[in-house]
This record gives sequence, structure tokens and C-alpha cells, in this order.
Amino acid sequence: MHLSHASLDTHCPSWRTEPVVILDGNKVKAASPTALQAGVRPGMRQVGVNALCPTAALIAYDAHIEARAIDETSLALLQYTPELTLSDENTLLLDVSASLSLFGGVRRLYRRVRSTLEGLGLAAQISTAPTALGAWLLAARPAQQRRILQLNTLGKRLDALPCSYLPATRPYRDWLDGIGCSTLGSLRALPRAGLQRRTNKAVLQTLDAAYGHEPELFNWVVAPPEFIRRIELMERIEHAEALVFVARRLIEQLCGWLAARQLAVTRIVFALGHERGRHARPPTELELTLGTPAWESGHLLRLLTERLHNLELPAPVIMVELHAANTETMAPVPQDLFPDPGGSPADRQRLIEVLIARLGRENILQPSPIADHRPEVANRWIPLDEKPGSAVCVEQAERPFWLLEEPVALPIRQHRPFYGSPLHVIKGPERIEDGWWAGLAVRDYYVAQAENGARYWLFQERGGVSGWFLHGLFA
Repeated sequence: MHLSHASLDTHCPSWRTEPVVILDGNKVKAASPTALQAGVRPGMRQVGVNALCPTAALIAYDAHIEARAIDETSLALLQYTPELTLSDENTLLLDVSASLSLFGGVRRLYRRVRSTLEGLGLAAQISTAPTALGAWLLAARPAQQRRILQLNTLGKRLDALPCSYLPATRPYRDWLDGIGCSTLGSLRALPRAGLQRRTNKAVLQTLDAAYGHEPELFNWVVAPPEFIRRIELMERIEHAEALVFVARRLIEQLCGWLAARQLAVTRIVFALGHERGRHARPPTELELTLGTPAWESGHLLRLLTERLHNLELPAPVIMVELHAANTETMAPVPQDLFPDPGGSPADRQRLIEVLIARLGRENILQPSPIADHRPEVANRWIPLDEKPGSAVCVEQAERPFWLLEEPVALPIRQHRPFYGSPLHVIKGPERIEDGWWAGLAVRDYYVAQAENGARYWLFQERGGVSGWFLHGLFA
């Protein structure tokens, strides 16, 4: 099963709604969908474009932009299969035979690939077929059925295509038109020996390869050993939230690189470049540290979006660079027979990472016990990415979850401590004698219950001469 992307439009971003026309010299090389609807066609001169679509934005063709876009797309699509190759006319061929089960079938894979291309800001014609060249030919045809799974069905579809769709036949187009051979089906009906004498071996080889009668050999794209990518912006960006689209392009490439290298990332660094020259400023670095290794674009993009939402740019941004700082081997996906209905530990960790990105590292804390029996100093709160201390083992002790910052002195009514109602002691005492070096505490702690069933944690100074104090509340 091969998935083909034919005619990748690398100059007309999919997010642009106004008509866009790419000119190579004085002729149209490519056009956006809105320009095509207005009647603009490849090969048309600029005068015709101005007459048919005067509001179109005219952009000069740049081979460097095209090559860079193809490279970025190749790297991003490696997250779906390691067998990817570059073909003629800006076409990427993907062998997805081994990926269909992983992504839930051809329809879901088709939608995910299209979503990735939209994230890169590209427009493409996508098709699937049992052969690579067959998928390439289907993608070049007008918008019709492009998802074919059976070889017999593919043969019927290819028979109706014009001969000119096959690149090897284009030098012989006049001769084929002269003998009335206009489709691939009629080309296959010609005597093979005579066709080879009048053309060349490439015609028969590519024809057989398209119909599945000849093996296809490719040079697969290889991911680089390290991931550092940058995008130079055409315009200055003054608001951090506007960087999400540019960042998505980099994250899609990162996820393709991670999948190809069988890695997961634990820390990524975004460098936001500002003005150069006389008014140069150092780049603004935005670091994402993950609690668990990740390799999915959706999760990384959510974290970055939350961070950008709270970021104030010191100066306009003209460049964005992404570096995969820390990586590790990708862990296998667990295949539990009875998965946890509450979600996996990785799901809970991702939620925590989103909260950290949204609220800040200093606002998402965890307890870290301290080796001290005094309740008020037995714990401190630290960020989640720090390692907590060892817990103090207090055997046969019942401690409340909610501890007051300062103990509250309670009045005595009917010879009992009073807090809304008289409190009855039901457990205790737990004796504490600690802090002789600073702040000596000699106390007896009790569990008391009110008339409504609520439980409280009380203490008295040893000897009972200082009265009762409320120090904690049980859930």
C-alpha cells in the first residue's frame, strides 16, 4: 500500500484564502485553489492572470523555498512510515503497508497525513494505491476517487488516464496521438515488442510498475542524527500567540524525526530571534521540560500553546528555532488486557505538564517530607520536577490532611474544648517531643469529634496547663 502526495504546493500556503499565483518568469507555475476557481491555469501568462484574477497576489518562484519545503515535509511525514522517498514533480511516496493497523486503517491515516500537511501550511493532492507509481498517477488526475486498495480496481482506474500522465511517454506524445493511443489502457494494448522499438525500455518498465507487474525500487529518506531546525519569518511577529502556527511546523518535523530515530524527547528549547545588526538583541529562549518522554505532536503543541499564552516578547520575532535538547529511546506502547479506566500514568503526567505550562512551575507543587516530628515543619512544598525527600515513618499515628498555618486556641465549655460544638476526644494521645535545638515542642495530640461528625486534630502542651489548640482538620 502506497500513499502519494502529488503536486505539493510549496509556495501557496493552505492557510491563505486570497488568490495566490506563482510565476516562473512570465508564466504560471502554480496557483492556489481560489485562483484556479477564477480560471488561472499553469502555463498561463501573467497578462491572462491579471485579466482573470486581478486581485491575485503574484509571487516569484524560488527553487530554494521549494527544496526547503520538500525537506520539511519529508521529515514530518516520517512519523507515519520510515519508507518515504522523493519522486518527480514534488511528489512524496510513502509505503504505509505496515502502518495501517497502527493508525486505525487507511481512512484515519489519510486524515492524519492531511492534518500534518495543513500544519505545515501546504496544499497537496493525496492518493493511495497498491503501487507507488499508481498512487502517483491517481494524485495527478482531477478530483475523483483517489483511495484504491485492490490491484484490479487500480488497473481499471489507470486504463482511463491519458497517456501524457506517464512521464516516460511524454517525449512520444505526438506519435501516440497520431496512432490514436490516448489512454494508458490503449497503450497497454499495443504490441510490446513494437512499442519498445519505437520508444524505449522506460515506457514499458514504468507502465508495468504502475500496474503492479514490475518491482519498484526506491532510495528512502534518512533522518539526520540531530534535530535543530529554524524558520526565518517573512514578517515581524510582535505577539507570542501568533507564533503557534510557525511552532507547529517545527513540532511536526520534530515528531517525524523522533519516529524515524525511535526516540522520545524530554526537553526541547525554542529560540526566538529578534533584530540583528546595530539594534541586535539576544534570542529569547523558551524551554519545555517534560515529566515523561513524549513524541506526539498534539501534546507538545498544547504545552507550547500554554507557554506562549503567558509569554511577553521583549521585541518582535523574526526567526524561530527548535532544538531537541534531551532525548531517550522510545518506550514501547503498553498493551494491557485490562487497561486502567482512569487513564494511564502517562495520561496523568501529561495533564500535570499542561497545568505547569498554563499556571507556571512555581504554582504546581508537591509535598516533600522532612525528618522532623513537628507537624508545622515536617513538610515543605516543592515543584513537581524536583525529587521529594524521604518520608518520616510515624507508626500508629493518624494525621489530618489539612493543617492550619497557625494553631487556634479553643475555648472551654462544659469542661470540653469548643469549636462550633463541644468536641469529644475519641483517640490519643500522640506524644511529640522534638526540636530541642530550635523551637522545642512538647505536645500531646488528640483526635476529637464534633456533634455533626466532623473530626479535628487538637493538642495540649505537656501537662495541660496551656489549654487546647486546634491544629488540623480531617477530610
